[in-house]
Amino acid sequence: MSRRSRAREIALQALFQEDLNPENALGNLGTFLAARLQEEEMREFAKQLVLGVKRNQDELDALLAEKAEHWSVPRMPATDRNLLRLGAYEIRYADTPDRVAINEAVELAKRYGTANSPQFINGILDKLLARGEAK
Repeated sequence: MSRRSRAREIALQALFQEDLNPENALGNLGTFLAARLQEEEMREFAKQLVLGVKRNQDELDALLAEKAEHWSVPRMPATDRNLLRLGAYEIRYADTPDRVAINEAVELAKRYGTANSPQFINGILDKLLARGEAK
């Protein structure tokens, strides 16, 4: 696993934790990242992903809800919901190439999601590219 992939994995864990326990998760973000990532550069990358997703969450959720036919964002499994937010954030705002952002989200879905998660994640994030919502 590459260093940036590992940082994305940790960012996903932080987002998942915050999603389920919103009252205190981000207050411990620095400690959470430091315990899991040794390199300062990767801690900063993960932090930017987490804070970027949180800062733009309303917009990302609206965009994802539009693309996810027959699914509302709150109804999605928490892992899938946060993978979609992370992938959509990277597509819309980060310097990550769009296809790399999708591939990274799909790989994390294979590891943390259900058997259907990779296809679900790929399909929705691909719709962001198909209609020009990418950067």
